[in-house]
Amino acid sequence: MIHSMTAFARHEIKASWGNAVWEIRSVNQRYLESYFRLPEQFRGIEGLLRDKLRQTLNRGKLEINLRYNAANASGELKINDAFAAQLLQSAQQLLEKCPQAQLNVADILRWPGVMETQEADMDSLQTELLAGFDIALKDFQAGRGREGAAIEQMLRERLDQISGHVATLRTHLPQALQWQRDKMHTRLQEIKADIDNNRLEQEMAFLAQKSDVAEELDRLDAHIKETRHSLKQGGAVGRRLDFMMQEFNREANTLSSKAISTEITNTAVELKVLIEQMREQIQNVE
Repeated sequence: MIHSMTAFARHEIKASWGNAVWEIRSVNQRYLESYFRLPEQFRGIEGLLRDKLRQTLNRGKLEINLRYNAANASGELKINDAFAAQLLQSAQQLLEKCPQAQLNVADILRWPGVMETQEADMDSLQTELLAGFDIALKDFQAGRGREGAAIEQMLRERLDQISGHVATLRTHLPQALQWQRDKMHTRLQEIKADIDNNRLEQEMAFLAQKSDVAEELDRLDAHIKETRHSLKQGGAVGRRLDFMMQEFNREANTLSSKAISTEITNTAVELKVLIEQMREQIQNVE
């Protein structure tokens, strides 16, 4: 199974301490990049979150956002009394040295660490947040899988169409070569050219070899087989599939340059359209 690199997931947590919302979104990217928007008091769990992402994902540009709203039903404030006392003592000492300065209690309350959640409660809260992130990440990965399945279905349909075009060209190729021989004979008769038959056969053989696209058709069949194998294998195969599209396009261009009939020309154009459709979708495959 292949996965898309574009997805979105949202999970909300409601508890006695308040509520929190995890949001994960991603777009295609050559490597794995992650950006976090976390409240300051939860910056400590960023390393754990990155580890979880690396264990689950391989490619993509991710944005992880956590919105946290604390409940305060009782209206009571929890103050770190010991730390606040130290700050007040230090502030008082400064006032003695600089009497014109003013002591603002609001500034003391806003000082990091004065207003805090008890350590035991913070540990429990972080545990619940990490569990909620696991749920969001699971939903996120499931969304990538669903979109990946849709992309895989499209790719398989395009591969079937390419395979059909290749099979049609194989049946048409002998007729195209014979048509080319007949056309040359007709032109020579029209100009009444007196050409040695042995030399004519040599030129015809050289022209047939130059216009023969059997090798390109064989390579296209091999590329179809290898692409289907990669899809069946699953996992992070986006880069390999992108390489296969380059190989497909190379054979289609060679096929177009060797075209000796309208049938081959039109088929080469159809192949290029199908290959480009596949390439655009593969840009989103992990």
